[in-house]
Amino acid sequence: MVNFKENEELKTLNHSCAHLMAQAIKHLYPQAKFWVGPVVAEGFYYDVDFGDETVNDETIAAIEKEMKKVAKSGKRIVRKEITKEEALEMFKDDEYKLDLINGLEDGTITCYEQGDFTDLCRGPHVDNVKLCRNFKLIRHSGAYWKGDSKNKVLQRIYGVCFPTKEELEDHLRLLEEAKERDHRKIGKDMGLFMVDDLVGRGLPMFLPKGYTIWQELENYIKAKERKLGYLHVMTPCVGTVNLYKTSGHWDHYKDNMFPAMEMEGESFVLRPMNCPHHMMIYANRMHSYKDLPIRIGEIAHDFRFEASGTLKGIERGRHFCQNDAHIFVTPEQIEEEFTNVVNLIFDTYKDFGITDYRCVLSLRDPANKEKYHDDDEMWNTAEDALRKVMNDIGIEYTEEIGEAAFYGPKLDVNVKPAVGNEYTLSTCQLDFCLPAKFQLSYVDGDGEKKTPVVLHRAILGSLDRFMAYILEETKGNLPTWLAPVQVKVMPVKTDNEELMAYAHEVCDLLDDSNVRVELDDRAEKLGYRMREGQMQKVPYLLVLGFNEQEGRTVSFRLHGHAETTVLPLDEFVDKIKEEIKNKSINKMN
Repeated sequence: MVNFKENEELKTLNHSCAHLMAQAIKHLYPQAKFWVGPVVAEGFYYDVDFGDETVNDETIAAIEKEMKKVAKSGKRIVRKEITKEEALEMFKDDEYKLDLINGLEDGTITCYEQGDFTDLCRGPHVDNVKLCRNFKLIRHSGAYWKGDSKNKVLQRIYGVCFPTKEELEDHLRLLEEAKERDHRKIGKDMGLFMVDDLVGRGLPMFLPKGYTIWQELENYIKAKERKLGYLHVMTPCVGTVNLYKTSGHWDHYKDNMFPAMEMEGESFVLRPMNCPHHMMIYANRMHSYKDLPIRIGEIAHDFRFEASGTLKGIERGRHFCQNDAHIFVTPEQIEEEFTNVVNLIFDTYKDFGITDYRCVLSLRDPANKEKYHDDDEMWNTAEDALRKVMNDIGIEYTEEIGEAAFYGPKLDVNVKPAVGNEYTLSTCQLDFCLPAKFQLSYVDGDGEKKTPVVLHRAILGSLDRFMAYILEETKGNLPTWLAPVQVKVMPVKTDNEELMAYAHEVCDLLDDSNVRVELDDRAEKLGYRMREGQMQKVPYLLVLGFNEQEGRTVSFRLHGHAETTVLPLDEFVDKIKEEIKNKSINKMN
């Protein structure tokens, strides 16, 4: 899907369309006042104060109609330069614009005029409102002024605009596809997770079926890690402020953390990541070079205070569970261990059929050093080391400035989902910083104490985000081993004792074989129960009639297939057990 911020033509067009929308709103609602209307990855939006008016779908339709009328007028869009004093006078009755103007330096201010509408803007814009005619307003929501919950709620209206009608229609089709693939919709339809404002925004709760998927992912990755020598631990979800001051997170990451809690003279915070705890586990005893590498892994509960506008189901929340690990190595072991991590990432992606991804070497921004640990020599050493390793093992990658962790450079593996823009799924970070901050050491072969190097890595990233990704890639049609309900048994007649006895026997046999099975014995028509099973994305729907009972067989339909297959009961059980054991995965939809 297109990223409007990265395409200069679309960026200019959509920013102009935001002004077109504001003009239309002003025609319909003269009392309306405007905050900002930027271009974002998914199009444009404008934050609007409608006064006492309520914004609904009818409002949006009326605005669209007026926008078409304005676009048809063919008014020129004219750039004008005015002084700050002139701007203050022009917008003297608009507290939002006055706030913006007062935040600007003295001197020339630019604004854009199109017919009877003028707004502050740096530009650029297209030359004529007619060029903005291929648009669609796609959604609306509330947004706090300046993102501050203490301020008034404004109405945020989103839209998209394209040079041609055909491009717009293609994009709208993708948006419809995105709605069907949205993990939030799938999660609701399948009963996987829920959110409730009383619990807290960005704090999803996994329901039994969703937690089953979550547990399967946990078991999968921990089994792979154990084979590679990882040692799993469990650490608390809180730590002292002093712990994060020692690590440097308090200085560089405080704005993303929940506020400190004062208890009995100590300050505690919900942890945003796990590395300080794992540093302390390493420091718990002395180590020899012969002990290294030490691989400490954890499925860890973390908390970050994400802005409300960025929250998205289980893809991005304020609570999440990281598939985290820290590998303590000597400098000579960096390349081998980094290679092992990369191989684990790609091996995992192969297991899940993930092929659309790219590797990024994320580096520090030398022009913005305050974001990072202040040690130029450390950064040069770490970046050169990571670059050399990636070149040596033959990884194709691009370099991106300013995306490093505050303590070191990293490899990010970004996936391109079926819909939407790419995001990071897996990462491996090289860290010379935190081991020194925590005064970690090992005794080298010469008897001298040395400081280890640490690899921070996450393969599935967070289990929550990975689950969201898989749900959207498969449209909820999960492979059998991952499906919350693997088999649903449906007797044709639910009031026949002998048939029901056979149905229970089938369920018991599957259950004893560790197959997740449900018996649908409701007094509903078979067609209704079949359709519901399809909606719930159950891989195997078993229909039992009198022929099946007499022959000790099962008739089943595989999800997404129209044909029905008949197998002896024992043969079916062996088939599905083998499928689950091998973790066979269907091709991503």
